[in-house]
Amino acid sequence: MTTAAPLPATAASTRVRAGVAAWLGWMFDGLDMHLYTLVAVPLVAEMLGGLATSDPQVRSTSAYIQAAFLIGWAAGGLVFGMIGDRLGRSRTLVLTILTYALFTGLGYFAQTWWQLAGCRFLAALGIGGEWAVGAALLAESWPSRWRPWLAAILQSAVNVGIMLATLAGYLLAGLPHQTVFLVGLVPALLTLWIRKAVPETDTWSAARAAQAVPPLSDLFRGSLRRTTLLSLIVCGLMLTAHWAFMFWYLQHIRCLPEVADWTAAERTKLASIALLVVMITSIMGNFLAAYLARRFGWRRAVCGMSLAYATLVIWGFIVPRPLAEVWPFLAAIGICQGVFALFTMYLPPLFPTLLRTTGAGLCYNTGRILAGVGTVLFVIIVPVGEVRLALVFAATLFIPAAFLALLLPAVDDG
Repeated sequence: MTTAAPLPATAASTRVRAGVAAWLGWMFDGLDMHLYTLVAVPLVAEMLGGLATSDPQVRSTSAYIQAAFLIGWAAGGLVFGMIGDRLGRSRTLVLTILTYALFTGLGYFAQTWWQLAGCRFLAALGIGGEWAVGAALLAESWPSRWRPWLAAILQSAVNVGIMLATLAGYLLAGLPHQTVFLVGLVPALLTLWIRKAVPETDTWSAARAAQAVPPLSDLFRGSLRRTTLLSLIVCGLMLTAHWAFMFWYLQHIRCLPEVADWTAAERTKLASIALLVVMITSIMGNFLAAYLARRFGWRRAVCGMSLAYATLVIWGFIVPRPLAEVWPFLAAIGICQGVFALFTMYLPPLFPTLLRTTGAGLCYNTGRILAGVGTVLFVIIVPVGEVRLALVFAATLFIPAAFLALLLPAVDDG
């Protein structure tokens, strides 16, 4: 039995630093992306002149802000993806983190809902860009045999960041709702270390020295066109269903009859606990997804976990349930969310080096545009007060996505 030769100390050190940078970047992604969902309804109700949180205008306006965030996420994936292929992974990572940290913090000063929507849109540019750049950085720094487990570890960083957001929401529940956005400034400090400690990858440096960056249109030419289009559709369907769940299940819990007499602070704490349950089980799901990818392949793992996600959301919310019955479904759904860990290491290798962050960022984050539209649409088409039906309708999108995922190209797992 042979063993792989050990990496030189410098190479091993560089890979570890790249891994730490990507992990921390993703962790703060999770923190900044979910601060709004914890306070969306009560904060928007205040901005609209003190309307009741159950008012339909509050529900629709909070959805518009979330849609602006998701569309900004998509735009950031493309814009910073193109920058990452031209400027390099490390330097672009710094720019993305600064963008989402500063504009999340700026949300504290928003006085109107449209000012908040603008801050969330701009913050999302950085969050979408960080995903694409961080994924390419790791795909180019570590051997392919590590990819499933790296995917699990990196997605767990997002889950940890979201748990930190829930902790912030819980601890700050008695303060003005917009106070949570100040927590989003913390990631800016990370960029000081990344700029000094994380070099560009050898893969990108060699490719950049050998040729010019291909145009975006190359993603839609030749054999790459089929990969791009399939990836766009699969990611779009799955992310629409997922983000409809992630945004509206918290609002559904806030509106359950048994918590109607609770104070706003108490319901914010309940939402924080619910999000914490989903995130803890999501970490378990990340490693389950990694195991399934190693055992059955990336595509079958995506298919199976997507079908399980759809089944559990439909089963859990097709009928009204008391809070006690909702908890087991939230835990099981959280495990299914591990499917999204797979995309972090599966998508980048599908594209050539100098189109890697552009291709992965475009395909994964363009799904946010559909998710942004879906967040609003699924609430508009359901009866007032029946947010749970929006969850059910959205979950059906996982079904076609699951089978289309089987048509995606295979990648080398090493």
